[in-house]
Amino acid sequence: MHSTGPILFALENAPAIILPLIREVPEAILKRRPSAKKWSAHEHACHLAVVHPIFSSRLDLILNEDQPHIRPYLPGEQDADDALLRLDLNESMEKFVSDRQLLLTRLRQLSPDDWARTATHDEYSQYSVLIMFRHLAMHDMFHSYRIEELLLKKDWNQDH
Repeated sequence: MHSTGPILFALENAPAIILPLIREVPEAILKRRPSAKKWSAHEHACHLAVVHPIFSSRLDLILNEDQPHIRPYLPGEQDADDALLRLDLNESMEKFVSDRQLLLTRLRQLSPDDWARTATHDEYSQYSVLIMFRHLAMHDMFHSYRIEELLLKKDWNQDH
């Protein structure tokens, strides 16, 4: 089994990257989408807070059921197009930080057997607690990267 240390490290440190980054985005472009179906920096940041309850409930499911099944979360299909735009960024970031601390406390209490517990997932050939939280760590960085792309984007005027 892979070590959980780097995963926990990444999950713990993600807010220290994401919060200053989203604060750097000028108000004028914070909610601006690069195109109709692409998220704004605001949406990418708020999404990070929205997914925490999903991962917590998945963890409950995997730890408490013998043959758990995970259904994918597809925000583009399951949520209103403007759902993330309607969220308050400050509240979302506070929730992201507090939920992340609760999650880390919980993950640090898991045994090696808990980390190895598996589930079936509609999108993946294998899925375990370790894979799920490795995905979450990479998910944090994916959305951070998208925020930075939008922050540094040249020629916003040509897109709108």
